[in-house]
Amino acid sequence: MVSDRKLERYVLSHIDEEDDLLKELDRETNLHVLNPRMLSGHLQGKILEMFSRMIRPDRILEIGTFTGYSAICLAKGLKEGGKLHTVEIDDELETIARKYFAKAGLTDVIVLHIGPAAEIIPTLNDLFDLVFLDADKQEYCTYFDLIFDKVRPGGYILADNVLWNGKVAREPSSNDQRTRNIRQFNENVKNDARVSQVILPIRDGLMLIRKKALLS
Repeated sequence: MVSDRKLERYVLSHIDEEDDLLKELDRETNLHVLNPRMLSGHLQGKILEMFSRMIRPDRILEIGTFTGYSAICLAKGLKEGGKLHTVEIDDELETIARKYFAKAGLTDVIVLHIGPAAEIIPTLNDLFDLVFLDADKQEYCTYFDLIFDKVRPGGYILADNVLWNGKVAREPSSNDQRTRNIRQFNENVKNDARVSQVILPIRDGLMLIRKKALLS
């Protein structure tokens, strides 16, 4: 049986190479930022880029910027003149994110909002083609409700960490609220007739949700 680590190395050796800029951002994040594992990283970054290039969105919303890796990947698929709005609650991450947005030549493309997503989302007036949800797991249900009417019919929502290190597959302990909330989010999406969805078992689980154009 091939080990998970060997298989991961094989996968990474058979996808497009990581951009030098993203390698630099990854390295700086790991050196200077707490919880660097929250970074999307090479594999997931390429998946996000591929989704974005397939959809060719005009407007993207990202909830949970961290140091900006995923935003840069998603922005690669934008239509000419498109915009990506990204929301981050931790103001200490603003400097590094803006630094790499500038290095990537995306200062005029990416709009960074600093503050609580639940307060910022209602102020956004765009209709989004693609939303990437990767913020506070306890608030996923709230964020989904806030963004739903801002997603165009036929648009997509990508939700990260929906498998939560496999914890969602077993009954959580009474004090494990994050797992409970992610399980609730997954159930809510499953039972929502307005969407169709699939979970991709990539890293910590990525749910691809499509907002139906018409209810059937």
